[in-house]
Amino acid sequence: MKKMTDISKLLEINQLGDERGLLTVIEEKTTIPFEIKRIFYIHGTMPNVRRGFHAHYKTRQALICVSGSCKVYLDNTKRKTDVVLDSPIKILILEPNDWHEMYDFSPNCVLLVLASHLYDAEDYIRDYEKFIEVYGS
Repeated sequence: MKKMTDISKLLEINQLGDERGLLTVIEEKTTIPFEIKRIFYIHGTMPNVRRGFHAHYKTRQALICVSGSCKVYLDNTKRKTDVVLDSPIKILILEPNDWHEMYDFSPNCVLLVLASHLYDAEDYIRDYEKFIEVYGS
């Protein structure tokens, strides 16, 4: 298995607006650097619950907190960091080689996820030791 060298990154996109409100545009292969094959969202999650606990072999994702806020813990074996998603104009581009956990959900959090691949259980690395084996140096 080829190891990924891409780094997950936090983007801030433009919003347009006037007295009528705001408009934020997301386009595949422009704003999001991949073709979007699947869209899902996480909501109704209690603040003390952590979700995720996995990485992928091939799927890239874009995480957007369209309402409320949450934090995302990222570990690519070379760096461990926490990212705060608290604005609908912040997009976290998540590469397959990042173990990720979402936590500290606000009561009104809606976390939108745009994925590069359809769901495939074989694409998930759910065991941290296997993740280290695949992506560790």
